[in-house]
Formats: sequence, C-alpha cells, structure tokens
Amino acid sequence: MSKTVDEAVSADSATHAVRTYIENHRTAFLDDLMEWLRIPSVSAQPEHTADVRRSADWLAAALRRTGFPTAEVWETPGAPAVFAEWPSDDPDAPTVLVYGHHDVQPAAREDGWDTEPFEPVVQGNRLRARGAADDKGQVYFHTLGVRAHLAATGRTAPAVHLKMLVEGEEESGSPHFRALVEQQADRLAADTVIVSDTGMWAEDTPTVCTGMRGLAECEIELHGPAQDIHSGSFGGAVPNPATAAARLVAALHDEHARVAVPGFYDGVVELTDRERALFAELPFDERSWLDTARSTATHGEAGYTTLERIWARPTAEVNGIGGGYQGPGSKTIVPSSTTVKLSFRLVAGQDPDHIEKAVRDWAADRVPAGIRCEVRFGAATRPCLTPLDHPALQSVVRAMGRAFGKPVRFTREGGSGPAADLQDVLGAPVLFLGVSVPSDGWHAPNEKIELDLLLKGVETSAHLWGELAGNRYEAH
Repeated sequence: MSKTVDEAVSADSATHAVRTYIENHRTAFLDDLMEWLRIPSVSAQPEHTADVRRSADWLAAALRRTGFPTAEVWETPGAPAVFAEWPSDDPDAPTVLVYGHHDVQPAAREDGWDTEPFEPVVQGNRLRARGAADDKGQVYFHTLGVRAHLAATGRTAPAVHLKMLVEGEEESGSPHFRALVEQQADRLAADTVIVSDTGMWAEDTPTVCTGMRGLAECEIELHGPAQDIHSGSFGGAVPNPATAAARLVAALHDEHARVAVPGFYDGVVELTDRERALFAELPFDERSWLDTARSTATHGEAGYTTLERIWARPTAEVNGIGGGYQGPGSKTIVPSSTTVKLSFRLVAGQDPDHIEKAVRDWAADRVPAGIRCEVRFGAATRPCLTPLDHPALQSVVRAMGRAFGKPVRFTREGGSGPAADLQDVLGAPVLFLGVSVPSDGWHAPNEKIELDLLLKGVETSAHLWGELAGNRYEAH
C-alpha cells in the first residue's frame, strides 16, 4: 500500500514539474512556433519550393537547438524531409519514431481568411495561421515536451531512443515518402511510431486514434464505337459504353450497401464487441454530423453504426462518371467512351494488391461484348491498426490521461495517410498523438489551434517517453 502511495506522490510531483517547466517556457515556445508558421511551406505550389526547403532548414536548426545531437535535412526527388535522433543514455531503452510533416495547404487572404494566413496571430486562447494545427503546431510541441521531460526527470537524454521524421510532401500526397522510408529503413528502425498528425474528438473528450483506413483508387474507361455515332441509325443495335458504365456502377453494391466485388472482404479484421462498445461511448450527435456533411440522411452497410462505417468498415465510392454529350439541349448519339472513377477505403487485413485484382476481374466479367474495358490503378495506401491491448498504446493513454486529468477514449480515422507505410516498412505499431479538434479548420480558411490543447500536447509528450521506457515491451 505504501508503495502505491509513494508512486502516486512521485507521479504528482513529476506532473507538477512538467507543468511548471512548460509554463515558464511557454512564451519562447510560441514565439518560435510563430516564426516557423511565417514560412509559407506550400508543397503543392511550385512558387513555394524554396519556402518548403527553408522550412526544413528552419526545423533542423530548431531541433538542434532543442538538444538533438543529430538533425539532418533528407533530400527526396521532391520536397525535403527532416530527420533527427537523440539516443537515450540507457542502451536497452525502446526506440520511438515521431512522424509529422512541415508542408502546409495553400492559403490566401482572398480564400476567406480574416487575417493573413502566414502572419500568425493569437486571438484569446487561439493561435491562428496556416499550419497551426496541420501540422507544424503538432510537430513542434514535441520540442518543448522533450525538454520538459528532461527537466522533470533530471535526465540529460530522453528515457527512450528518440527519433523524428518530418516530411515535406504530405499535403501533396507523399509521392516520395515510401521510397524514402525504404531507403532509410535502418536509420528509421523503431519499436513504436508516434504520429502527431491527427486530432481528438473534442476539447472536453481526449481521445487516442488506433488506426487509419487504407486507400486504393482506379479509373475505368469503357470504349464502344470508335467515334460517337447516330443513335437513330445505330442505337439499340450496338453496345453503349455509357449504359455499360451505369450497370457497372449499379452493381458495385448489393441491397444491403455491401460492396459486391467478389473477394472484397477477404481478410477484413472485424470489430470486436469491446471496440464497438467504446465507439458507442463517444458523445456522437448524428444530426450535427449530418449538418457538417451537408447531407440529410445517413446511408451505408447494414448492421453498422455511422462511426463504425467511417472508421472500421471498408467502402467503395463512385467519385465521378463522365462521357457522352454534356452540353445544353440534346445530341442523339451513342458515345464512343465513358469513364468511371472509383475509390476504395480499406481496413486492417485487406491487401491493396488483392483488391486491385478483384476489381479488375469484377469489371471484366460485367462488361458486355463489344465494349473494351481499361482499368488503371494508382499507388495505394495500406491500412494500419494497433490493438487496444498493445502496451505502447496503453502508454499513450496513460500519458494523455496524466496531462488532461480525465479518461481517454478511443477513435479511428476514416481517412488515409502515409502512417501505414511506416508500419508496413518498419514493422512497428503506429500510434497517434494529436490534440487538434474538428473546429481547428484543417485545410480551411482561418485554421487555428487552441493554445490550452497545444500545451496539453506538450505535457503528454513530456510524460510519454518515460511511460514507453517503463514498458520494456517487445515490438508486436
């Protein structure tokens, strides 16, 4: 009993020391962050190529000032990434890799910003600027976090072997990221990956994300006659690619909104009863969610809730259909070709290569004679999922719980990202630590981050390294 009391006192003392350090260094931390936010590192716009490089150089220098003995700018065929490493004094400590990105979305005052997007301003408890939440603020909180960790523990090096990889092309689809990870796999090797490019459910509901869906995209072109032809002379007597496209799209789902491509659900990791119960605990307002979606009704695979559908179930969506005459009035033709664009969100257990083959076979089987079918897939993103009982995940939960002083719940991300490449190449579990909230406006005008939450991110980071070091777990 006395040991438990002693441990509680020790934890309270460490929490107090961390908070004191953060408060004493808050102003300098925010000044530095705002300096970084002034660099318009827009990777999607060629005119900002030099700014993206300047952002990488700035971050590498900042990480060296923080104390990282190694902080390098890594070249790619596109925008540069930043790698930093700070070994622990304990040779047996686990290795942790923090991932984020330093590039940002395009932004201009005329897009609807109330202030200049690359001139950060503090308004009350909010820091407003492009990149404040996505993702510079959430990358940079680790710099103060590790210093607070050292101050509170009396260490001269982190309790874990700490690495950071901050890419410069995430907002452009990370076209060179996987190749970079494969090329540098030895230096990036880690027991755990922490992704700080995500958010929480709400300001009063701290959450940890446990997984992201993967993504496969394709374009299907259906070719009929060699040119548009007269529907009176030939219609009803030759196959119409627009009709074939409509039938193909109609066959994509069954009457229960399940994807009807044979083999599509092969390997899917099903939700456990515990996961479904934890999702159900979240204060989800479906009507409010529909308002955000600008929709009037929910729809999806039968037997699942809205959150389960967008977080933990695979989907197929028709992103566009085009072909034939689209102008005013009529033009009575049988069109020469029609295009269908499809995307598939994948969950743990699904293999993008298997999905590609299944979709190709499905399309070929449903195209009538006289219609030539071409299916083109782009690069796929794999799904990632960390089990709820993984000890590293529990370390993140404990660290966040100490910072926020309340229970931490669990979510997943319906979208996709490069985190899965880290899990796939490095063989390490991917965990998510983010403190942004939906109102922060990622990719939108007037992007901001709540300063109280940003500092809670700092505090969580400060506690996390000791929590992870205490596990001494084997990588799963």
